[in-house]
Amino acid sequence: MKKRILLFVVLFVLILGGFYLNKLMPIITGYAAKNLASGVFVAGRTQESLEAEDLNFSVIRYTRNKIDFAKKEVVSRFLWGKSKALYIDGFGCTLVADYPEDEIRGRLYPRVPVLPENPDTIAWPMGNVVSDSLPPGINLPKLNQAVSQVMSDTIPFEGTFALMVVYKGQPVAEVYRHDFSEKTRFLSWSMAKSFTNTLIGIRVQQGALDINRPLSFASWTVGKPKMISMNNLMHMNSGLEWNEDYGSLSDVTMMLHKEGDMGAYALERDAIYRPDSLWYYSSGTTNIACLALRQTFASDPDYWAFSREQLFNKIGMRSAVFELDASGTFVGSSYLYATMRDYARYALLYMNNGNWQGEQILPEDWVKYTTTPANGSNGNYGAFFWLNQRGDQPDAPADTYMCKGHDGQFIFIIPSKDLIVIRTGYSKKGEFETNLMLKEILKSID
Repeated sequence: MKKRILLFVVLFVLILGGFYLNKLMPIITGYAAKNLASGVFVAGRTQESLEAEDLNFSVIRYTRNKIDFAKKEVVSRFLWGKSKALYIDGFGCTLVADYPEDEIRGRLYPRVPVLPENPDTIAWPMGNVVSDSLPPGINLPKLNQAVSQVMSDTIPFEGTFALMVVYKGQPVAEVYRHDFSEKTRFLSWSMAKSFTNTLIGIRVQQGALDINRPLSFASWTVGKPKMISMNNLMHMNSGLEWNEDYGSLSDVTMMLHKEGDMGAYALERDAIYRPDSLWYYSSGTTNIACLALRQTFASDPDYWAFSREQLFNKIGMRSAVFELDASGTFVGSSYLYATMRDYARYALLYMNNGNWQGEQILPEDWVKYTTTPANGSNGNYGAFFWLNQRGDQPDAPADTYMCKGHDGQFIFIIPSKDLIVIRTGYSKKGEFETNLMLKEILKSID
Protein backbone atom coordinates (compact mmCIF):
# COMPACT_ATOMS: atom_id res chain seq x y z
CA MET A 1 0.00 0.00 0.00
CA LYS A 2 2.78 2.41 0.94
CA LYS A 3 4.59 1.65 -2.31
CA ARG A 4 1.44 2.45 -4.28
CA ILE A 5 1.04 5.78 -2.45
CA LEU A 6 4.70 6.59 -3.04
CA LEU A 7 4.37 5.71 -6.73
CA PHE A 8 1.28 7.87 -6.99
CA VAL A 9 3.08 10.80 -5.36
CA VAL A 10 6.07 10.39 -7.67
CA LEU A 11 3.83 10.23 -10.74
CA PHE A 12 1.90 13.28 -9.56
CA VAL A 13 5.10 15.27 -9.04
CA LEU A 14 6.42 14.22 -12.46
CA ILE A 15 3.16 15.19 -14.18
CA LEU A 16 3.05 18.52 -12.34
CA GLY A 17 6.71 19.17 -13.13
CA GLY A 18 6.19 18.29 -16.78
CA PHE A 19 3.18 20.60 -16.99
CA TYR A 20 5.17 23.48 -15.50
CA LEU A 21 8.18 22.79 -17.71
CA ASN A 22 5.97 22.73 -20.77
CA LYS A 23 4.69 26.21 -19.89
CA LEU A 24 8.23 27.37 -19.19
CA MET A 25 9.65 26.01 -22.45
CA PRO A 26 8.71 28.98 -24.68
CA ILE A 27 10.29 31.34 -22.12
CA ILE A 28 13.58 29.43 -22.21
CA THR A 29 13.87 29.14 -25.98
CA GLY A 30 12.25 32.52 -26.65
CA TYR A 31 14.75 34.34 -24.46
CA ALA A 32 17.68 32.62 -26.14
CA ALA A 33 16.45 33.11 -29.72
CA LYS A 34 15.48 36.76 -29.35
CA ASN A 35 18.55 37.93 -27.45
CA LEU A 36 20.99 35.95 -29.55
CA ALA A 37 19.44 37.23 -32.79
CA SER A 38 19.53 40.86 -31.70
CA GLY A 39 23.00 40.46 -30.25
CA VAL A 40 24.34 39.15 -33.55
CA PHE A 41 22.34 41.05 -36.18
CA VAL A 42 21.84 44.37 -34.36
CA ALA A 43 24.71 44.69 -31.89
CA GLY A 44 27.25 42.96 -34.13
CA ARG A 45 28.49 40.57 -31.45
CA THR A 46 29.50 36.94 -31.91
CA GLN A 47 27.45 33.91 -30.93
CA GLU A 48 30.33 32.77 -28.75
CA SER A 49 30.49 35.99 -26.73
CA LEU A 50 26.72 36.10 -26.16
CA GLU A 51 26.49 32.45 -25.12
CA ALA A 52 29.49 32.81 -22.82
CA GLU A 53 28.11 35.85 -21.02
CA ASP A 54 24.60 37.15 -21.69
CA LEU A 55 23.00 33.71 -22.14
CA ASN A 56 25.14 31.85 -19.62
CA PHE A 57 22.68 31.54 -16.74
CA SER A 58 19.97 29.26 -15.38
CA VAL A 59 18.46 26.86 -17.93
CA ILE A 60 19.12 29.33 -20.77
CA ARG A 61 22.74 28.17 -20.94
CA TYR A 62 21.57 24.73 -22.06
CA THR A 63 19.70 25.86 -25.16
CA ARG A 64 20.99 24.78 -28.58
CA ASN A 65 21.12 27.76 -30.87
CA LYS A 66 21.52 27.83 -34.63
CA ILE A 67 22.12 31.01 -36.62
CA ASP A 68 21.19 31.22 -40.29
CA PHE A 69 23.17 34.21 -41.58
CA ALA A 70 21.62 33.99 -45.05
CA LYS A 71 18.06 34.25 -43.75
CA LYS A 72 19.12 36.38 -40.77
CA GLU A 73 17.31 34.28 -38.21
CA VAL A 74 18.03 32.26 -35.08
CA VAL A 75 16.39 29.03 -33.92
CA SER A 76 16.81 28.00 -30.29
CA ARG A 77 15.87 24.60 -28.89
CA PHE A 78 15.63 23.04 -25.45
CA LEU A 79 14.21 19.53 -25.00
CA TRP A 80 10.97 19.61 -27.04
CA GLY A 81 10.82 23.42 -27.10
CA LYS A 82 11.70 25.58 -30.10
CA SER A 83 11.61 29.33 -30.82
CA LYS A 84 12.65 31.45 -33.78
CA ALA A 85 13.65 35.11 -34.04
CA LEU A 86 14.15 36.90 -37.33
CA TYR A 87 15.76 40.15 -38.46
CA ILE A 88 13.81 43.00 -40.08
CA ASP A 89 15.94 45.65 -41.74
CA GLY A 90 15.69 48.90 -39.77
CA PHE A 91 13.69 47.35 -36.93
CA GLY A 92 16.00 44.79 -35.38
CA CYS A 93 14.83 41.31 -34.44
CA THR A 94 11.37 39.95 -33.69
CA LEU A 95 10.39 36.75 -31.95
CA VAL A 96 8.02 34.71 -34.13
CA ALA A 97 4.91 34.15 -32.00
CA ASP A 98 1.18 34.07 -32.75
CA TYR A 99 1.70 35.59 -36.22
CA PRO A 100 2.85 33.70 -39.34
CA GLU A 101 6.48 34.27 -40.25
CA ASP A 102 5.52 35.31 -43.77
CA GLU A 103 3.20 37.99 -42.41
CA ILE A 104 5.89 39.39 -40.11
CA ARG A 105 8.43 39.52 -42.93
CA GLY A 106 5.98 40.76 -45.55
CA ARG A 107 4.70 43.94 -43.93
CA LEU A 108 5.31 47.27 -45.67
CA TYR A 109 7.98 48.48 -43.30
CA PRO A 110 9.15 51.95 -44.37
CA ARG A 111 12.79 52.46 -45.27
CA VAL A 112 13.40 55.80 -43.59
CA PRO A 113 16.86 57.09 -44.50
CA VAL A 114 19.26 57.54 -41.61
CA LEU A 115 21.05 60.88 -41.59
CA PRO A 116 23.30 60.78 -44.68
CA GLU A 117 26.10 62.98 -43.34
CA ASN A 118 29.26 61.40 -42.01
CA PRO A 119 29.18 62.02 -38.24
CA ASP A 120 32.97 62.08 -38.10
CA THR A 121 32.93 65.37 -40.04
CA ILE A 122 30.22 67.09 -37.95
CA ALA A 123 30.59 68.82 -34.59
CA TRP A 124 29.13 67.29 -31.44
CA PRO A 125 26.32 66.72 -30.61
CA MET A 126 24.93 66.10 -34.13
CA GLY A 127 28.25 64.51 -35.04
CA ASN A 128 31.32 63.04 -33.39
CA VAL A 129 33.80 65.92 -33.64
CA VAL A 130 34.47 66.95 -30.03
CA SER A 131 36.53 69.94 -28.94
CA ASP A 132 40.04 69.17 -27.72
CA SER A 133 39.51 71.58 -24.82
CA LEU A 134 37.80 70.24 -21.73
CA PRO A 135 35.01 72.34 -20.24
CA PRO A 136 36.06 74.30 -17.13
CA GLY A 137 35.59 72.54 -13.80
CA ILE A 138 36.99 69.10 -14.63
CA ASN A 139 39.68 67.47 -12.50
CA LEU A 140 41.02 65.05 -15.12
CA PRO A 141 43.17 62.86 -12.82
CA LYS A 142 40.19 62.28 -10.51
CA LEU A 143 37.92 61.56 -13.48
CA ASN A 144 40.41 59.08 -14.94
CA GLN A 145 40.64 57.36 -11.57
CA ALA A 146 36.86 57.07 -11.33
CA VAL A 147 36.65 55.72 -14.87
CA SER A 148 39.36 53.12 -14.15
CA GLN A 149 37.41 51.91 -11.13
CA VAL A 150 34.21 51.49 -13.11
CA MET A 151 36.08 49.50 -15.77
CA SER A 152 38.02 47.35 -13.29
CA ASP A 153 35.64 44.36 -13.66
CA THR A 154 35.84 43.52 -9.97
CA ILE A 155 33.08 43.85 -7.40
CA PRO A 156 31.65 46.44 -6.74
CA PHE A 157 32.32 47.38 -10.39
CA GLU A 158 31.87 44.08 -12.16
CA GLY A 159 30.59 43.58 -15.68
CA THR A 160 30.91 47.01 -17.30
CA PHE A 161 30.81 47.03 -21.11
CA ALA A 162 31.16 50.79 -21.60
CA LEU A 163 31.08 54.09 -19.74
CA MET A 164 30.49 57.62 -21.02
CA VAL A 165 30.52 60.90 -19.10
CA VAL A 166 29.19 64.15 -20.53
CA TYR A 167 29.84 67.40 -18.65
CA LYS A 168 28.40 70.77 -19.65
CA GLY A 169 27.21 69.18 -22.89
CA GLN A 170 30.61 67.80 -23.92
CA PRO A 171 31.90 64.20 -23.70
CA VAL A 172 34.76 64.09 -21.20
CA ALA A 173 35.14 60.31 -20.86
CA GLU A 174 34.31 57.42 -23.18
CA VAL A 175 35.75 53.97 -22.52
CA TYR A 176 34.95 50.44 -23.68
CA ARG A 177 35.82 46.92 -22.69
CA HIS A 178 38.29 45.41 -25.14
CA ASP A 179 35.60 43.61 -27.16
CA PHE A 180 33.33 46.65 -27.66
CA SER A 181 33.75 50.00 -29.38
CA GLU A 182 32.05 53.31 -30.16
CA LYS A 183 30.26 51.51 -33.02
CA THR A 184 28.69 48.84 -30.83
CA ARG A 185 24.95 49.04 -30.27
CA PHE A 186 24.05 48.22 -26.66
CA LEU A 187 20.73 46.78 -25.50
CA SER A 188 18.63 49.15 -23.44
CA TRP A 189 16.41 46.68 -21.63
CA SER A 190 14.06 48.88 -19.58
CA MET A 191 15.80 52.11 -20.52
CA ALA A 192 13.50 51.76 -23.54
CA LYS A 193 10.62 52.81 -21.28
CA SER A 194 12.10 56.31 -21.15
CA PHE A 195 12.26 56.41 -24.95
CA THR A 196 8.58 55.54 -24.95
CA ASN A 197 8.09 58.61 -22.75
CA THR A 198 9.82 60.63 -25.48
CA LEU A 199 7.68 59.33 -28.33
CA ILE A 200 4.55 60.05 -26.34
CA GLY A 201 5.84 63.55 -25.58
CA ILE A 202 6.43 64.23 -29.27
CA ARG A 203 2.87 63.19 -30.09
CA VAL A 204 1.62 65.51 -27.35
CA GLN A 205 3.72 68.30 -28.86
CA GLN A 206 2.14 67.53 -32.25
CA GLY A 207 -1.35 67.80 -30.77
CA ALA A 208 -2.15 64.14 -31.54
CA LEU A 209 -2.45 62.87 -27.96
CA ASP A 210 -3.96 63.93 -24.63
CA ILE A 211 -2.28 61.97 -21.85
CA ASN A 212 -5.08 62.69 -19.35
CA ARG A 213 -7.90 61.38 -21.51
CA PRO A 214 -9.11 57.82 -20.70
CA LEU A 215 -7.85 55.35 -23.26
CA SER A 216 -10.14 53.25 -25.39
CA PHE A 217 -9.51 49.64 -26.36
CA ALA A 218 -12.02 47.13 -27.65
CA SER A 219 -11.20 44.67 -24.87
CA TRP A 220 -11.96 47.33 -22.25
CA THR A 221 -15.54 47.87 -23.45
CA VAL A 222 -16.63 44.47 -22.14
CA GLY A 223 -17.93 44.70 -18.59
CA LYS A 224 -16.95 47.65 -16.41
CA PRO A 225 -14.93 50.23 -18.40
CA LYS A 226 -11.38 50.87 -17.23
CA MET A 227 -10.91 54.64 -16.85
CA ILE A 228 -7.17 54.46 -17.41
CA SER A 229 -5.23 57.29 -19.05
CA MET A 230 -1.83 57.41 -20.71
CA ASN A 231 -0.74 59.39 -17.67
CA ASN A 232 -1.65 56.42 -15.45
CA LEU A 233 0.31 54.05 -17.67
CA MET A 234 3.40 56.29 -17.65
CA HIS A 235 3.18 56.65 -13.88
CA MET A 236 2.88 52.88 -13.37
CA ASN A 237 -0.28 53.31 -11.32
CA SER A 238 -2.86 52.02 -13.80
CA GLY A 239 -4.32 49.54 -11.30
CA LEU A 240 -3.96 46.63 -13.76
CA GLU A 241 -2.78 43.38 -12.21
CA TRP A 242 0.84 42.57 -13.07
CA ASN A 243 3.69 40.26 -11.95
CA GLU A 244 7.16 41.64 -12.84
CA ASP A 245 9.17 38.69 -11.43
CA TYR A 246 11.95 37.89 -13.92
CA GLY A 247 12.98 34.71 -12.15
CA SER A 248 9.78 32.76 -12.67
CA LEU A 249 6.89 32.05 -14.99
CA SER A 250 5.31 35.50 -14.67
CA ASP A 251 3.44 38.13 -16.64
CA VAL A 252 6.62 39.83 -17.79
CA THR A 253 8.47 36.68 -18.84
CA MET A 254 5.41 35.37 -20.69
CA MET A 255 4.88 38.72 -22.42
CA LEU A 256 8.46 39.20 -23.63
CA HIS A 257 9.25 35.65 -24.69
CA LYS A 258 5.99 34.03 -25.73
CA GLU A 259 3.39 36.62 -26.76
CA GLY A 260 3.12 37.98 -30.29
CA ASP A 261 1.08 41.06 -29.29
CA MET A 262 2.60 42.22 -26.02
CA GLY A 263 0.33 45.20 -25.51
CA ALA A 264 -2.79 43.11 -26.06
CA TYR A 265 -1.51 40.55 -23.54
CA ALA A 266 -1.08 43.27 -20.92
CA LEU A 267 -4.54 44.66 -21.74
CA GLU A 268 -6.08 41.37 -20.59
CA ARG A 269 -4.96 41.87 -16.97
CA ASP A 270 -7.70 42.52 -14.44
CA ALA A 271 -8.23 45.99 -13.02
CA ILE A 272 -7.62 45.36 -9.31
CA TYR A 273 -6.99 48.91 -8.07
CA ARG A 274 -8.43 52.32 -8.84
CA PRO A 275 -6.21 54.15 -11.38
CA ASP A 276 -3.75 56.60 -9.79
CA SER A 277 -4.09 55.00 -6.35
CA LEU A 278 -1.18 52.54 -6.12
CA TRP A 279 2.28 52.47 -7.73
CA TYR A 280 3.98 49.23 -8.77
CA TYR A 281 6.44 48.49 -11.56
CA SER A 282 4.91 47.02 -14.70
CA SER A 283 6.51 46.50 -18.10
CA GLY A 284 3.05 45.62 -19.34
CA THR A 285 1.82 49.19 -18.92
CA THR A 286 4.61 50.44 -21.21
CA ASN A 287 3.59 48.09 -23.99
CA ILE A 288 -0.04 49.15 -23.58
CA ALA A 289 1.23 52.72 -23.98
CA CYS A 290 2.99 51.70 -27.20
CA LEU A 291 -0.24 50.16 -28.46
CA ALA A 292 -2.13 53.35 -27.62
CA LEU A 293 0.55 55.39 -29.36
CA ARG A 294 0.13 53.22 -32.46
CA GLN A 295 -3.57 54.10 -32.51
CA THR A 296 -2.77 57.80 -32.97
CA PHE A 297 -1.40 57.20 -36.49
CA ALA A 298 -3.38 56.92 -39.71
CA SER A 299 -1.33 53.93 -40.88
CA ASP A 300 1.21 51.46 -39.58
CA PRO A 301 3.98 52.70 -41.92
CA ASP A 302 3.52 56.17 -40.42
CA TYR A 303 3.85 54.68 -36.94
CA TRP A 304 6.91 52.63 -37.84
CA ALA A 305 8.65 55.65 -39.40
CA PHE A 306 7.83 57.95 -36.51
CA SER A 307 10.71 57.26 -34.11
CA ARG A 308 13.31 57.57 -36.87
CA GLU A 309 11.83 60.68 -38.47
CA GLN A 310 10.78 62.61 -35.39
CA LEU A 311 13.39 61.59 -32.81
CA PHE A 312 16.46 59.67 -33.92
CA ASN A 313 17.27 61.67 -37.04
CA LYS A 314 16.52 64.98 -35.37
CA ILE A 315 19.03 64.50 -32.56
CA GLY A 316 21.71 62.60 -34.48
CA MET A 317 20.94 59.10 -33.17
CA ARG A 318 22.06 57.33 -36.33
CA SER A 319 22.57 53.95 -34.66
CA ALA A 320 19.26 53.65 -32.82
CA VAL A 321 17.06 50.61 -33.50
CA PHE A 322 13.68 50.28 -31.80
CA GLU A 323 12.47 46.68 -32.13
CA LEU A 324 8.94 45.41 -32.79
CA ASP A 325 6.90 42.54 -31.45
CA ALA A 326 5.32 40.07 -33.86
CA SER A 327 2.18 42.23 -34.15
CA GLY A 328 4.23 45.20 -35.29
CA THR A 329 4.14 47.29 -32.10
CA PHE A 330 7.34 48.74 -30.67
CA VAL A 331 8.45 46.84 -27.57
CA GLY A 332 8.71 50.01 -25.53
CA SER A 333 9.29 48.13 -22.32
CA SER A 334 12.58 46.53 -23.28
CA TYR A 335 14.03 46.40 -26.79
CA LEU A 336 15.99 49.37 -28.06
CA TYR A 337 19.62 49.33 -29.24
CA ALA A 338 21.98 52.30 -29.61
CA THR A 339 25.61 53.27 -29.27
CA MET A 340 26.93 55.01 -26.18
CA ARG A 341 27.20 58.32 -28.04
CA ASP A 342 23.59 58.08 -29.14
CA TYR A 343 22.45 57.36 -25.59
CA ALA A 344 24.39 60.49 -24.62
CA ARG A 345 22.60 62.52 -27.29
CA TYR A 346 19.30 61.29 -25.95
CA ALA A 347 20.20 62.39 -22.43
CA LEU A 348 21.18 65.83 -23.75
CA LEU A 349 17.68 66.27 -25.16
CA TYR A 350 16.31 66.01 -21.61
CA MET A 351 19.14 68.05 -20.09
CA ASN A 352 18.12 70.81 -22.54
CA ASN A 353 14.44 70.61 -21.54
CA GLY A 354 13.37 68.85 -24.73
CA ASN A 355 14.99 71.43 -26.98
CA TRP A 356 17.50 70.38 -29.63
CA GLN A 357 19.59 73.14 -31.13
CA GLY A 358 16.66 75.54 -31.19
CA GLU A 359 13.87 73.11 -32.06
CA GLN A 360 11.45 72.29 -29.24
CA ILE A 361 10.96 68.57 -29.85
CA LEU A 362 9.11 67.95 -26.59
CA PRO A 363 6.53 70.19 -24.91
CA GLU A 364 8.25 72.88 -22.83
CA ASP A 365 6.85 71.44 -19.60
CA TRP A 366 7.50 67.80 -20.55
CA VAL A 367 10.72 67.32 -18.58
CA LYS A 368 9.07 68.88 -15.52
CA TYR A 369 6.15 66.48 -15.96
CA THR A 370 8.54 63.56 -16.48
CA THR A 371 10.40 64.28 -13.23
CA THR A 372 7.35 64.95 -11.06
CA PRO A 373 6.80 61.97 -8.74
CA ALA A 374 3.98 59.61 -9.63
CA ASN A 375 1.31 59.18 -6.99
CA GLY A 376 2.25 56.32 -4.72
CA SER A 377 5.90 56.13 -5.81
CA ASN A 378 7.29 57.89 -2.72
CA GLY A 379 9.44 60.13 -4.90
CA ASN A 380 11.03 57.15 -6.61
CA TYR A 381 9.38 57.30 -10.04
CA GLY A 382 8.14 59.91 -12.49
CA ALA A 383 6.79 59.19 -15.98
CA PHE A 384 8.77 56.19 -17.32
CA PHE A 385 11.88 57.63 -15.61
CA TRP A 386 13.30 56.78 -12.18
CA LEU A 387 13.87 59.61 -9.70
CA ASN A 388 16.30 60.16 -6.83
CA GLN A 389 14.10 62.30 -4.64
CA ARG A 390 14.10 59.79 -1.80
CA GLY A 391 17.87 59.31 -2.04
CA ASP A 392 18.28 55.84 -3.54
CA GLN A 393 21.60 57.20 -4.86
CA PRO A 394 22.56 58.96 -1.58
CA ASP A 395 25.74 60.57 -2.90
CA ALA A 396 24.04 62.02 -5.98
CA PRO A 397 21.93 65.20 -5.95
CA ALA A 398 18.21 64.87 -5.32
CA ASP A 399 17.42 66.21 -8.82
CA THR A 400 19.12 63.20 -10.44
CA TYR A 401 16.79 61.22 -12.65
CA MET A 402 17.58 58.15 -14.71
CA CYS A 403 16.78 55.47 -17.24
CA LYS A 404 17.37 52.00 -15.76
CA GLY A 405 17.62 48.68 -17.55
CA HIS A 406 17.91 45.02 -16.54
CA ASP A 407 21.39 43.71 -15.67
CA GLY A 408 22.96 47.14 -15.27
CA GLN A 409 22.03 49.62 -18.00
CA PHE A 410 21.88 53.23 -16.79
CA ILE A 411 21.56 56.78 -18.07
CA PHE A 412 21.92 59.26 -15.19
CA ILE A 413 20.90 62.88 -15.82
CA ILE A 414 21.98 65.38 -13.13
CA PRO A 415 20.77 68.88 -14.07
CA SER A 416 22.25 70.68 -11.04
CA LYS A 417 25.71 69.44 -12.02
CA ASP A 418 25.18 69.62 -15.80
CA LEU A 419 26.35 66.00 -15.80
CA ILE A 420 25.32 62.87 -17.70
CA VAL A 421 26.65 59.38 -16.93
CA ILE A 422 25.88 56.38 -19.15
CA ARG A 423 26.89 52.87 -18.15
CA THR A 424 26.09 49.62 -19.98
CA GLY A 425 27.08 46.13 -18.95
CA TYR A 426 26.06 42.75 -17.65
CA SER A 427 25.94 42.73 -13.85
CA LYS A 428 23.79 40.74 -11.50
CA LYS A 429 22.44 42.14 -8.23
CA GLY A 430 25.25 43.13 -5.88
CA GLU A 431 27.95 43.14 -8.57
CA PHE A 432 27.84 46.83 -9.48
CA GLU A 433 27.43 49.83 -7.16
CA THR A 434 25.89 52.77 -9.02
CA ASN A 435 26.03 55.16 -6.07
CA LEU A 436 29.76 54.64 -5.63
CA MET A 437 30.28 55.20 -9.37
CA LEU A 438 28.39 58.49 -9.23
CA LYS A 439 30.13 59.54 -6.02
CA GLU A 440 33.60 59.12 -7.56
CA ILE A 441 32.67 60.82 -10.83
CA LEU A 442 31.07 63.75 -8.98
CA LYS A 443 34.34 64.27 -7.10
CA SER A 444 35.99 65.14 -10.41
CA ILE A 445 33.80 68.18 -11.17
CA ASP A 446 33.26 71.53 -9.44
